[in-house]
Amino acid sequence: MAKNVLICSAKLSLLIFLLAIFVTSSQSKLGNLKETSLTVYFQNRPSGPKATSVAIAGIPGQDWTYGKFGTSFATDATMTEGFDRKTAEIGRGQGMFLTSAKDGTSLTLLLSIVFTGKEYKGSTLQIQGADHQFENPREVAVVGGTGQFRFARGYATFESFRVSKSHVVSRCNVTIEHY
Repeated sequence: MAKNVLICSAKLSLLIFLLAIFVTSSQSKLGNLKETSLTVYFQNRPSGPKATSVAIAGIPGQDWTYGKFGTSFATDATMTEGFDRKTAEIGRGQGMFLTSAKDGTSLTLLLSIVFTGKEYKGSTLQIQGADHQFENPREVAVVGGTGQFRFARGYATFESFRVSKSHVVSRCNVTIEHY
């Protein structure tokens, strides 16, 4: 009996040792964990001939609007480095959202921040979560990333400013840890 306990103990010690080597080796290949904070501005056109957010599904017989439960939207909004839409474009906000609260106050957001310019070109961030659309600011999770933001995790806050009926600017502050 004591011999079996010693063998099991030795096997467990060896397994823990090998696991520690594997984890250390994996971390050294990824590099050091970094923290990045950045601010971008989404230039959204919710209506008109150049709309960047469009309703794609909803409850038959009801208006397909942001405040109507069950309405789904696709989006592909310009992302700039400043509040003014004439500032440099640094990417796109592409994804979809669904009015998921029966009272219309909350959306479920699935958004890819796709960087096309400047230092993060080719990298992406994936945002997902409940977006309480009438709160300013509101917070959602950053659940992943690619390129310079590989293995990203963190959070993003959105604050919307109505410029006109056909143009809404949303400031997005992102704080992430990544390799």
